[in-house]
Amino acid sequence: MNHGISVREEATSISTPLVALTGIPFVIGAAPVQSAKSPLPAREPVLCTSWADAVEKLGFSDDWEKYNICEVMHSHFVLYERQPAIFCNLLDPVGMSAAVDAADFPVKSNRALLPIEAVDVTLIVKKMGGSGTPLVKGTDYEAYYSGENLIIELLVSGAAYGLEGVNVEYRAVEPESVTSEVVAIGMQNVEKCLTGTGVVPDLILAPGFSCDPVVAAVMATKANGVNGIFGAKALVDISSSADGGAVSYTDAISLKGKNNFADANLIVCWPKLWHGGRAYHTSTQLAGVIATVDAGNGGIPYESPSNKGFKANGMVFASGQEANLTLEQANILNANGILTALNFVNGWVAWGNYTACFPGSNDVKDTFISVSRMFDWVGSTVVRTFWKKLDMPMNSRLRDNIIDTCNIWLNGIVGAGYLLGARVVARDEDNPLADLMAGKIRVRIFITPPLPAQEIEFVLEYDAGFVKLAFAA
Repeated sequence: MNHGISVREEATSISTPLVALTGIPFVIGAAPVQSAKSPLPAREPVLCTSWADAVEKLGFSDDWEKYNICEVMHSHFVLYERQPAIFCNLLDPVGMSAAVDAADFPVKSNRALLPIEAVDVTLIVKKMGGSGTPLVKGTDYEAYYSGENLIIELLVSGAAYGLEGVNVEYRAVEPESVTSEVVAIGMQNVEKCLTGTGVVPDLILAPGFSCDPVVAAVMATKANGVNGIFGAKALVDISSSADGGAVSYTDAISLKGKNNFADANLIVCWPKLWHGGRAYHTSTQLAGVIATVDAGNGGIPYESPSNKGFKANGMVFASGQEANLTLEQANILNANGILTALNFVNGWVAWGNYTACFPGSNDVKDTFISVSRMFDWVGSTVVRTFWKKLDMPMNSRLRDNIIDTCNIWLNGIVGAGYLLGARVVARDEDNPLADLMAGKIRVRIFITPPLPAQEIEFVLEYDAGFVKLAFAA
């Protein structure tokens, strides 16, 4: 018996959506981790939220041919000021290194310069000529990375101070060991992102390697479903090298077909961009453009990256030779599912609305980048939101909770203009008795993202009536 008033709380019948993050790149390849202050083991995804954070965990080098991850670090954090990003370094300083025979190095201002490939912890430093016992680190010298070098600095209190040279033996990393085959195999590590960093990427990059059709095929497979369920887009490049690459827009179209770049989860780019004396793969900068556009829309990927500014003052081939396209040539590339750059009215911009499956496919949800990304985003959001509902008792209350939560959330997205319309239903024909008895419930979500206005036509006509009106006045 309870003589009085009691109050109790009950769980809210509508769930709060866990909205998926967008514009998050997963970048795989090689980084100079031997120079990093706080490196993680190779093949482990690393979440970085700033330039300083990335340099501390991965190191940095201007040699992007050897260390492709550094290209994306610089583009994403410095040029576009976007974060976060997930990097997966495949260069193992222990397993991918080779012994370098002892040699004399000149000392200037009590500093000897070794290449950045030298691994600090493997140094054996002696006096010039290699005679005597090794010098002691911390007593006779210190070693640290700066720029493209490992610097050995002789300490004023040590036995080597004032020497004109030192003899050094060491092991050097071999970044060339990170081949396309290694990258293709290492792509499996994207599956570790959620459990390792708590973040699921929706962009997959491997600049310098993605032009390989095998690597691109693996990227497309992973983009189809990270962890088997989260949709993403793989940003790949068509090679613009003189040796087997495309050095004309017609070559690019031909090579796209030869490489079978035709997957709806691929965004194909060509050629490269030039900015501040550096060449960037177009896929690298496209990740920055996409992240910027998404951020400007509250993290909702409903707007196309096309006609949005690149950080570039030119376009080049892999050789460094300047490249340029007319509007007609750029449109021909677009019509074949290739995104490029265009300098026409508003500076250098990304140019192209289509995924790689165009023109082979005419399904609007697959062909348009922005529409396809919206489908990925809605799918990832409902997975994250309702994962906690798995294995709960399957009844009408669970079904209604799912439908009501989705409808309320999507109605808000429609009201904000990010969707033209949306509705959620659980139809009887989609839920046969056999499926219900097997513990399976099916909910159908209808969404209509807006299409990019890629053609705007003005019709000009001479109206003779205004002549008569002018003279009458």
